[in-house]
Amino acid sequence: MRLANPEYLLFLALLIPMIWVYIIGERRARPSVRFSDVSLVAGVHSSLTVRLRHVPFIVRIIGFILLVIALARPQKGFTEQEVTTHGVDIMLVLDVSTSMKALDFKPKNRLHVAKETMKKFILKREHDRIGLVVFSARSFTKCPLTLDYAILTQFIDNIKFGEIEDGTAIGTAIATAANRLKQSDAKSRVMILCTDGANNRGEIAPLVAAKAAAELGQKIYTIGVGKEGQVPYPFDFMNPWTGKVEQKVQMIESDLDEQTLADIAATTKAQYFRAHNAEKLEEIYATIDKMEKSEIKTTSYTTYSERFFPWLIAGLIALILELVLKHTRFRRIP
Repeated sequence: MRLANPEYLLFLALLIPMIWVYIIGERRARPSVRFSDVSLVAGVHSSLTVRLRHVPFIVRIIGFILLVIALARPQKGFTEQEVTTHGVDIMLVLDVSTSMKALDFKPKNRLHVAKETMKKFILKREHDRIGLVVFSARSFTKCPLTLDYAILTQFIDNIKFGEIEDGTAIGTAIATAANRLKQSDAKSRVMILCTDGANNRGEIAPLVAAKAAAELGQKIYTIGVGKEGQVPYPFDFMNPWTGKVEQKVQMIESDLDEQTLADIAATTKAQYFRAHNAEKLEEIYATIDKMEKSEIKTTSYTTYSERFFPWLIAGLIALILELVLKHTRFRRIP
């Protein structure tokens, strides 16, 4: 709320002479009818009307104040914002091969930790379109680029082992994500590739796919997950005596190809990261979040609408009420 013409509030200074004239007039007033002896009514209390004889003047003062406020033109502002964003389009590329069952990110497996970390990353972003590609022996787009982060996180929750034939086709996954990003007109087009293995499937070599993505102006941040050397891995087997399927944990060799992942990132002028535990993986996504920020410009517009009319009506009603009271209930005999 604002006043369009606050200078008119100076008229309130007229209240001082108005009140002064009224007080002087009350003091100088003399009764028109005189009595020789008023001893018989000396103990009679003044009536309510006499005690409230100043009410019409008070109403006049209120009416004057309301009219001055109306003259100053109260206005209510409505602010609108125009947001211009040069966002970042991001394709999350996640390995869902069975090697992601490894338990070196205890108490959960690698895939579970990767999914939860990705969801935290998504919820930190604003104004960016994010999509999801999953891969093992083949790759497919689980979710296209979208601003609906709620549906995207649901897709991530629904990722399970066994949806695709097992294997690790890194080159094919990069090609799938690059195809999704090539039509984008965003300021920056980024892939975040998360895997724990070496490329062993698919017809496209990882570096060939990376060079093609670089030609399209895309960057690929690569994340290698898992500890080096021997890692615990769960195996299902059927107990020959009971017939029940049981799970045992055995140690297997981690086969992460760090050199290829580093070369992919370097080819696209991005970075390679290694995550040995859940905390490090979350730290990596936070680092990428800081590196790939959207450019957002906000312009505010404020429009004002007049609000003087209620004050004007209230002031006129007060002045009319003062006249009615002055010539009826509080009428004075000359």
